Amino acid sequence: MPGTTDTSSTNAQPPTVYHGRSVFGQAPTFDLDTFSNRDFLVKDFVETLSDSAVPPNRKSGPANQANTFDPKPLIRTFENALNRMVDISGDLEHRENELSAAVRRAESQHGKTMQSARSKLEQDIVQFENLETSLSGNDQNSVSRTAKIGQKLEELDRQKTLAEETRFLIQCWLEVSERGEMFMLEDKRRQGGGEAMVRCANIARQLMRISQRLDSRSWPQVNGASVQINGVNGDHDQGRKKQQQHNTRELIEKFSETLEKDLLKSFDDFYRRENFDGMYECAKVLYDFNTGASVIGAFVNQHQFFIDRSQLITEEVGGEAESWERLADPDAEPPGVEPSLQALIEEVKIVAQEESGIIKRAFPYAEQVMTKFLQRVFQQSIQQRLEMVLEKSNTVSSLAFLRSLQAARSTISTLIDDLKIHGLIEAPEPASPQITTMLDQQLDDLFVPYFAGSAYIEKEKRNLEELYSSLLFKFTIFHSRRRKVPTTLMKSLAKSGSEMLASARDAYVERLDSSDLAPAQKKMLLRIAGLKDAENAGAQTEIEVNTEDGVLSTINAKRMLKWLAEAVGRGLELNGGNETARDVSALLHILITNMAEIYLETALDAANDLALSQENTTKSEPDLSYAPTLKPAITIMHLLSTFIHTVLLPLAASNMSIRKEMTRSTTQMLENLENKVNNILQHSIDVILNWTSRLLANQKKTDFRPRDDASATPTAYMELLQTPTCQSVYTFLCRLHPLFLASITPGTNLTAFLTELGLGFRSLLFSHFQKFNVNAAGGIMVTKDLTKYIEVLRSWELGEEFEAGLEALMEIGHLFVVGPEALKERVRGYREKGMWEAGVLRGFVARREDAGSVGVQSVLSML
Repeated sequence: MPGTTDTSSTNAQPPTVYHGRSVFGQAPTFDLDTFSNRDFLVKDFVETLSDSAVPPNRKSGPANQANTFDPKPLIRTFENALNRMVDISGDLEHRENELSAAVRRAESQHGKTMQSARSKLEQDIVQFENLETSLSGNDQNSVSRTAKIGQKLEELDRQKTLAEETRFLIQCWLEVSERGEMFMLEDKRRQGGGEAMVRCANIARQLMRISQRLDSRSWPQVNGASVQINGVNGDHDQGRKKQQQHNTRELIEKFSETLEKDLLKSFDDFYRRENFDGMYECAKVLYDFNTGASVIGAFVNQHQFFIDRSQLITEEVGGEAESWERLADPDAEPPGVEPSLQALIEEVKIVAQEESGIIKRAFPYAEQVMTKFLQRVFQQSIQQRLEMVLEKSNTVSSLAFLRSLQAARSTISTLIDDLKIHGLIEAPEPASPQITTMLDQQLDDLFVPYFAGSAYIEKEKRNLEELYSSLLFKFTIFHSRRRKVPTTLMKSLAKSGSEMLASARDAYVERLDSSDLAPAQKKMLLRIAGLKDAENAGAQTEIEVNTEDGVLSTINAKRMLKWLAEAVGRGLELNGGNETARDVSALLHILITNMAEIYLETALDAANDLALSQENTTKSEPDLSYAPTLKPAITIMHLLSTFIHTVLLPLAASNMSIRKEMTRSTTQMLENLENKVNNILQHSIDVILNWTSRLLANQKKTDFRPRDDASATPTAYMELLQTPTCQSVYTFLCRLHPLFLASITPGTNLTAFLTELGLGFRSLLFSHFQKFNVNAAGGIMVTKDLTKYIEVLRSWELGEEFEAGLEALMEIGHLFVVGPEALKERVRGYREKGMWEAGVLRGFVARREDAGSVGVQSVLSML
């Protein structure tokens, strides 16, 4: 029920009851406030009415308790209460009508007020539009007027701000100079907030400049006199000397230091709580204070990564001994980067990627901070560990150092590529050009000490020379001893070859005895050389060598090329650039010196010496054991030529002068080797033909002109398959073919050699059969011998042009066995075919036993 609330009462007010003379109680009185009370309860109200209806004289006493219930008082009371409630309801309705009327009047008044306000607003809008139109009109005057108004307003605002700042600055200066206090700045600093801190920093800098101008006593003396700046002389200072007794410079610097320390402490607290917004605000203030150098240094220096790494930097480089041995073994695949360096690089990758997100959120100049952080990582952690790893590898061997350098460069380069792709503060986009340039520069700076000048290529050259000298040590010992054998032919050997072998051997021995050679490297070089200890290397006579140590080996040649190829690939990866052509030229020189001159030429010279020594042998069959040297020599020459033209020469294309010089050296080297091989083959042909001629000289005159005085002799003679001389030549030549077949690779070279040998042998046979008189029975034996000789020649890989020579050999026997008439027809056919020259054919016919007969003379007359 609407109405007012009586806040002064806590319980429902009971109806007021009036007692008169009547026996029955009077009806209670109540009003609208009774029902408006928050604590009003119908039950309590009814009970109150009921209690008021019972007379007081009936409420107590045992006699009254026995009386019967009388409803009349209750009826009268409730009737009165109901009538009163009807009256109250009427009053309430009346009041409600009055309130409704008042509301309607208020709404009407509100509508009128709103209409008036709307009209006024429309008028204001129209006036504002008119003002805006007048200010932003299209005419030049309007534009100029508007611009001038704006400029004046801005100028006034600047002047006001400047005046306030100047006033505050003057107050601060007076405070610090006269009282030696900085309470005003301290109060502003304690206010906190980024703007207040920035303003404090700016004012501190301005106060420092004022102090330098006005308080020269607080600044250092120059030549015993006070510093005078911008015309402010000492007289002015003397006038203020009695008033000013404070060192303004120290006070301002002290305040600046306090301000900076507070900011750094706040930054550190925010960092520990991972409050990036607070870090950002502090970093922004410190940047305005001193370009952020202090906060960047604090962030980088106190980073947990550097704290942990500073404790580990003294750890020695470990690793398994087997890994270091593999690293120093030129025939083994390198194990990769050293484990501790690999772990550091992986950690750097993770830390850099994680910290980039923090830096991006905590610094308004994130790129500058990221640059400093990465520079510290590379220049301290990575560089120190890299130096330790390379120092350790250098104590193992030169090759271990070079391989470690290559592995480290490759791994760090991969790290930088990963960081560029990740983007760091630009993630997920690639890194910015500034970060990319800085990372590339850090990579170059890490390895500059190892590539300065010719340091790197000299290291590669020394490593290859040590490996080649070790591999060829026994080879050079064997051939140096061979050249010391006292023979008459040795006196004609080239002195330069002996000096080269001696120089290579002495250099190797001197290197082994040097103190700067690491024990592990010395052990590896001795293993490659096939020696047990270094002491034997110094005493040449104590080193055991055998024939196998002096022969060429394609396996060793491939090892030499493999080592050089590794050096070339490593050089391209580590030191590729303008010096590539020069470096490749230096490596080519080492290859030619060791593989061509010391290895191939020495072996070929030995074979050539032996071939020369066998040319004039007469007592025993010539020693052709040098022949197997030819096949590996030719194979190695082919490998060497292919390697140079495929790998080395293309790398020198950037420098035409160096490429021409390399091409000239290569061509000269190959021509020299080919000439030596050709000389050996030519000497071999001479040795074989000389010994064949020696065997043919044993032919008896009676072999082709048997006596027929004994009846049994002709029959026994005719049963012979060939003469003893033919058999000896046949046996000798049959042994040569498999020897040279194994010494020269089947193909053009073998065919040319056997064809040349076959032509020489045919010439010997032509000359040989022109020395003996042949009768009819001897002609048959000549045919048998020639058949045997042709059998040998047909088993050789001869050229097609030699087929006519074989046919001519077959016809020699027919010249001795046919009759004069048939001989005439054959000679005529030979001349038509051009098979024989007239002089050669006449020599055979003239050796017939019946050469004096008329028929044979007629044939000779034809010739």
